[in-house]
Amino acid sequence: MFISEVFRSKQGPVFSFEIFPPKREYPIETIYNTIEELVTLNPDFVSVTYGAAGGTKDRTVEIAGFIKNKWGKPPLAHLTCMGASEEAVLKILDDLASLGVKNILALRGDPPKEGPIHEGAFKYARDLVRFIKEEKPGAFCIGGAAYPEGHVEAPSMACDMLNLKKKVDEGVSFLITQLFFDNELFLSFRDVARSLGINIPITAGIMPVLNAKQISRMVSLCGASIPTALAHLIARYERDPEGLYEAGIEYAIKQIKGLIKEGADGIHLYTMNKPEVARRIMAEL
Repeated sequence: MFISEVFRSKQGPVFSFEIFPPKREYPIETIYNTIEELVTLNPDFVSVTYGAAGGTKDRTVEIAGFIKNKWGKPPLAHLTCMGASEEAVLKILDDLASLGVKNILALRGDPPKEGPIHEGAFKYARDLVRFIKEEKPGAFCIGGAAYPEGHVEAPSMACDMLNLKKKVDEGVSFLITQLFFDNELFLSFRDVARSLGINIPITAGIMPVLNAKQISRMVSLCGASIPTALAHLIARYERDPEGLYEAGIEYAIKQIKGLIKEGADGIHLYTMNKPEVARRIMAEL
């Protein structure tokens, strides 16, 4: 099933989970129990990330196929294009199609942490979207990433929004946002997107704050700002990791409830491969 059809057919917000493949030093089967626990929570789809420079591309394909064929849930396979050739992308598209995977999150991707950045056939995610639409017409439903506070490399929020519109115009069917901790930022972003004629579903990406190290890393990577309420919470539990863990989950639940009240099209939970966190949140909702 195309994820665009899920958005059209469901009453209320679409709920989805994101997982990442295990590192290569671990057997791929180590993720299967996590998937089993997550699918029992009945998400509408499960997305599978793709390592920098395609570092886990074969595992992404295999895991997406497992979700589809073992559990019957629509998988969303991430696909990055930085440094990729057209031939390499076509091979991945064929591999996904052979497993019945019909949904792709088209991303530019981040440069590899080590080694040079190789020139590829694609400069931006919108180039990848256009390529998939031209080479595999009708075969895939394509999602795109969105940034409520603007991409860290964008010169301005206005520039980022115009680039988002270009990506959507190439054939993106739904958007998933980067994480954010202030719902007002999401709502403002959504208003601007609608004013630009971006009328596809926009699902809100939520990552529970589970430890101080995690939030520091996420802020440095994606540029998410920390609202005053969350800053106070982090300071309050600075020397209480268990307390921060619990408070972080409660903060995420409050965020999600507020977004649902505001009519968000969907909630995308960055699970960090921790099904117990997803279970707590879904039970409360």
